[in-house]
Amino acid sequence: MTKATVAVIGAGAIGRAHVETMLGADSCVLAAIAEPSAGGRAYADGLGVRCYADPLDLLREVKPEAAIIATPNATHRELAIACIERGIVPLVEKPIASTLADAAAIAAASERSGVPVLVGHHRRHNPIIRRARAMVAEGALGRLTNATVLYTFYKPAEYFEMAWRREAGGGPVLINLIHEIDLIRHVCGEIASVQAIASNAVRGFAVEDSAAVLLRLVNGALVTLNLSDTAVSPWSWDLASGESMNYPPQPVPVQTHFLSGTEGSLTLPTLDHWHYKSGKSWFAPITRDGIEIGRGDPYRAQLDHLVRVVRGEEPPLISARDGALTLRATMAVHKAAESGQIVRPDQEMQL
Repeated sequence: MTKATVAVIGAGAIGRAHVETMLGADSCVLAAIAEPSAGGRAYADGLGVRCYADPLDLLREVKPEAAIIATPNATHRELAIACIERGIVPLVEKPIASTLADAAAIAAASERSGVPVLVGHHRRHNPIIRRARAMVAEGALGRLTNATVLYTFYKPAEYFEMAWRREAGGGPVLINLIHEIDLIRHVCGEIASVQAIASNAVRGFAVEDSAAVLLRLVNGALVTLNLSDTAVSPWSWDLASGESMNYPPQPVPVQTHFLSGTEGSLTLPTLDHWHYKSGKSWFAPITRDGIEIGRGDPYRAQLDHLVRVVRGEEPPLISARDGALTLRATMAVHKAAESGQIVRPDQEMQL
């Protein structure tokens, strides 16, 4: 079968991660790169790939079948809609946009045209997450009652040399916690209400460095999320899951997600399933079943999925509207922390 042609718009860290994944793929070929910086052009030259300063020139001249948009969030709307208008399937890196209005516009354009849009919440493609979602859906935990997520890690000082990372919107809620919000929506259920407290007490920047969040799901389950990017800790998905080779392996397995229900519980990323074999009581012995599952590369799985969507073989695992719902719930965390009030995402904006 002919390989799909895929362009990458934006040759920063995440754009290059997509390029490196693509170079080892059998399902597609890197058609071109769009990047205005001298470093980006040199990177493309080193790969022997055409590089365009203007992404619209790339879309017009190269006409790829798909494009991965890995540019600043504020540019996502213009670029995604430019792809849609040309019949090019875009994979937009998370978050789908910088505002809910832009996210809604992308979703509307996709649905109006019939051109699918994918959003780069890559964790959904991790086999661990796929298995956890299936177990919850199949009733292995019974009725979900509560979940706890730890997302505590340490960003070094040089990370904040870029000024936007010290300003509103550049903190761990929108950059990091959005992954957990999407995971909860995908595995546990839709979010009905949000309460939150945020703090910048450690670094004193205009943006938060820590947050505590309480979610009530539509199904009645309660979820707590504990976040900090200034904590020396192994309790984050990125460090614990082995999903990325950018992080060193942990000396011992650690858990970051704890899901509990009326018939059992599940810890991630180890997929330990805790349940009673006979008689439910805290006085009865409880059984732990470890579930062995391969830890595949979610970026590679996401890329292969993009190709199947381009070929019409399956719908997006996370569409533009789905990505907009994750963005809406994440922005509700900011609003809840600032206002001190309970926020209902569905009352913030109809999507």
